Amino acid sequence: MENKILATIGTQTVTEADVNAMIASLAQRGKNYNTPEGRAIVLDQLINQKLLLMDAVRNLYEREPEFKAELARVKEELLVNYAVNKAVSSARVTDEEAKKFFDENPEQFAGQKTVNASHILVADEAQANDILAKINAGEISFEDAAKQYSSCPSSAEGGCLGDFGAGQMVPEFDQACFEMAEGELRGPIKTQFGFHLIKLNKINDAQPAAFEEIKEQLKQSLLGEKQQQAYQSKINQLKILYPVDKAL
Repeated sequence: MENKILATIGTQTVTEADVNAMIASLAQRGKNYNTPEGRAIVLDQLINQKLLLMDAVRNLYEREPEFKAELARVKEELLVNYAVNKAVSSARVTDEEAKKFFDENPEQFAGQKTVNASHILVADEAQANDILAKINAGEISFEDAAKQYSSCPSSAEGGCLGDFGAGQMVPEFDQACFEMAEGELRGPIKTQFGFHLIKLNKINDAQPAAFEEIKEQLKQSLLGEKQQQAYQSKINQLKILYPVDKAL
């Protein structure tokens, strides 16, 4: 039961619900504490908070000027956040609005061309040229050469890096890959990591996104824009009501 009392501290108690609430407040990190050991840690932390609260009440800390100043600051901050939420609370984005934006801006959802490439990475240019000569002569396959010579972890996969888009690799490597034809072997290409022999396995044409796949993401993006507009509109109204005179 959530109301089960897990600890009693003087006249205060900590319940199962208190522990659950604290774990929930941690969002993603809360998963790490939703274990018997983690919940015990959270319980101890809540007990400590109760101890400090009782001590603060006993010592009348709330009457001290420093506390009153801090309380006023926190209250102002909460009021500002509450006012912002009120100002943007009416912003909504419907499925129809999202679909209209999707249809009117196809270039934003056209997708990106990707390539599939393999490489062999070595520290020395002469060694790279020697490996390339052996591959071209048919003495060794590209994949076997990658397993034997490449210093990249991809060597275990025959040098295969999988699919990637433009801008995901270092510039020299990226440029070479997106200039190559399928099946082409190129190198050595020098980068900050060493010298690469590159084999372009496949070119994947851009795949336009389907509306249903990105609908929720698109709605969130449009909602953010609407909320920003609502916020700025509120600020503009308030500047009329309360004239602002900036020193700078």
